[in-house]
Amino acid sequence: MIDLGLSKPRAETRVVVAMSGGVDSTVTAALLKEAGYDTVGVTLQLYDHGAAVQRKGACCAGADIRDARAAAASIGIPHYVLDFEAKFRAAVMENFADAYLNGETPVPCITCNETVKFTDLVAVAKDLGADAMATGHYIRRVMGPQGPELHRAFDASRDQSYFLFSMTPAQLDFVHFPLGDLPKSETRALAAKFGLGVAEKPDSQDICFVPEGRYGDIVRRMRSDAAAPGEIVDLEGRVLGTHQGIVNYTVGQRRGLDLKTAGQALYVIRLEPRARRVVVGPREALVVRELIIDRVNWLGDAPLAAEPMTVLARVRSTRPPMEASVVGLGAGRARVTIFGGEAGVAPGQACVFYAADGSSRVLGGGWIARPELQAAGAGRAAAFA
Repeated sequence: MIDLGLSKPRAETRVVVAMSGGVDSTVTAALLKEAGYDTVGVTLQLYDHGAAVQRKGACCAGADIRDARAAAASIGIPHYVLDFEAKFRAAVMENFADAYLNGETPVPCITCNETVKFTDLVAVAKDLGADAMATGHYIRRVMGPQGPELHRAFDASRDQSYFLFSMTPAQLDFVHFPLGDLPKSETRALAAKFGLGVAEKPDSQDICFVPEGRYGDIVRRMRSDAAAPGEIVDLEGRVLGTHQGIVNYTVGQRRGLDLKTAGQALYVIRLEPRARRVVVGPREALVVRELIIDRVNWLGDAPLAAEPMTVLARVRSTRPPMEASVVGLGAGRARVTIFGGEAGVAPGQACVFYAADGSSRVLGGGWIARPELQAAGAGRAAAFA
């Protein structure tokens, strides 16, 4: 049975559950209700773009809201739907479009978590008199000597720590993750045990507001200049072809270049948004050993210092953490040195730090800076080497 470790009697402890309409958040609500907590479900309507309402693998729109409402009724808890479309568009979608125009590869799920879900929704939960908030994320909240710590999930295949590194200590003190110690199979088994209609519902896929995963379509719809043509050049500046908008490319991409070369496989090495150029080269040119991180959120016990600290660093959600060192530069920046190098590191992605002692603790992270900021932060012409 779930125990949040709070001091008040469970029947007097109000917990607001962020219910997206999926199996994970629904089981979270059911577990808390079963444990005797005063459980309240809240669903955020984030977008409602026509066909996307019925699209499988989406969340926080149309059918998913109906699923959340039905689940709350089945569990026997109050349920509220809040219209956060304007907040979501301003904080997440506009940022997403601008990032692509700036030659970055954004991670909107992280932006959504750090703005709408763990800033705005936490405020709503407190307005509702909640003592805590809970979500269905697969990550663990562990009490340490200095308070709550963030740790990777028990089920490594479901771990969502990459998307939650920007939680503040105050948010971590208030938010709980009851599924962090469970494998996904057990979550579905619990949904079946509780008789929940979402027990076999597919997981959310792709970016929730991008129909069929075609992110370029929504950027072009939001920004009229997104399809501005330009040149595709090699590392020496030789023109190899043309493109119809840098928003169609990301660092590390190979497909879709459609270049006639002498049998050499080419990849997108970097994007130059001001010149509207896509720079391509061989795979070995993608390898990065040093990078500058901006807007660092540090969750370690001691402040991030100017002396190198060995960590494990993850630069994409699908990649394993790599052994690295991190050095604080002040002003919310850090320099990360990846000992073995990493390929396909793109500006706008997150770099997340984990303890190197095998404890699974999340130490925080930040955002990979654009090439010109890399050069300024490293104090040399370029930090990518």
